[in-house]
Amino acid sequence: MNALFGKERADALRLKLETLSTPDRELMIVEELCNALNPTNDRYVLPFRFKDDLGTRTSHHLIFVSKHFLGYHIMKGVMASESSKQEQGVATFEYSPADRKYPLLFEMSRPLDDLKAMLLKDCSGKRLTFKQLYESHSVGKPYTDSNYKQVLKTLEDATIITADKPGKKRRKGTFADDVVITFPETRS
Repeated sequence: MNALFGKERADALRLKLETLSTPDRELMIVEELCNALNPTNDRYVLPFRFKDDLGTRTSHHLIFVSKHFLGYHIMKGVMASESSKQEQGVATFEYSPADRKYPLLFEMSRPLDDLKAMLLKDCSGKRLTFKQLYESHSVGKPYTDSNYKQVLKTLEDATIITADKPGKKRRKGTFADDVVITFPETRS
């Protein structure tokens, strides 16, 4: 434990684990391991849990770490396609159910409906390319580039956002990497 987490983090984790149920212990350990693998927030971390044949017990975890967004993007696609089910086209990552007590794991289990609200809030008043949006906003979330494009198309159809390709003609509803998206200013 000390080698994986560092002595200070491992000692703090041991104290937290004493009062938790077995399922919560597992989630807490995975959450803390993901945080330990990314101490300076300059890496991309994706957890994936494998269950036994009955789907009742965890057999092992695979935790992917990359220093580059492209590796993260590719692995997220692989993990999403291997997830046991999807909700509204978003991988549910049910191999790792979580709640708000575990922020990284919780973010990996949010439905597609939340993406629209998150984009409008997080990107309020911003103007950025699809590539900039996807690379900065998708980290730590289960959404793939096609999930973003689906939500952006809905927002564009409702004339909530605008999208254009400076100096080039663009077909409405398409979001290439260089398409510039403008989000409205929202008030909280």
